[in-house]
Amino acid sequence: MNMFSARKSDPTPAAAPTPTPLPVRSNGAHSSAASGGLLSRGVSIKGTVKFRDKLLIDGEVEGTIDSTGTLTVGEHASIKGEIKTKSIKVRGTVHGDIVATERCELQAGCTLQGDIEAPRLIVDENATFCGSAKVASQG
Repeated sequence: MNMFSARKSDPTPAAAPTPTPLPVRSNGAHSSAASGGLLSRGVSIKGTVKFRDKLLIDGEVEGTIDSTGTLTVGEHASIKGEIKTKSIKVRGTVHGDIVATERCELQAGCTLQGDIEAPRLIVDENATFCGSAKVASQG
């Protein structure tokens, strides 16, 4: 009985399919293409911040924020300046006016010193708001 086969192996093995790489952030972390931007805790910016889709700010911004997207002000964030955006959720501290074209939400624990103009305003219990609010539908 012959234990070894006389068959020759194929010299060109089938190539394994190459996986599609995930986008890599500048810090080396993988991210989803659908996720928004992040200004993390410890980051401080003076000037104008502009973005289109989503942004989470958990650092400090002194200046204006101008967007057609959704802004989330994190619980550690401190913003001094005017904010114009489509939708905003405030968890941190804002000293300045907010103009939202769709919705403004002040969540528990946040502090806002400034005026709000938005068609929809949600204020959670334990949110601090010192200013005036103009809540009116567009048109």
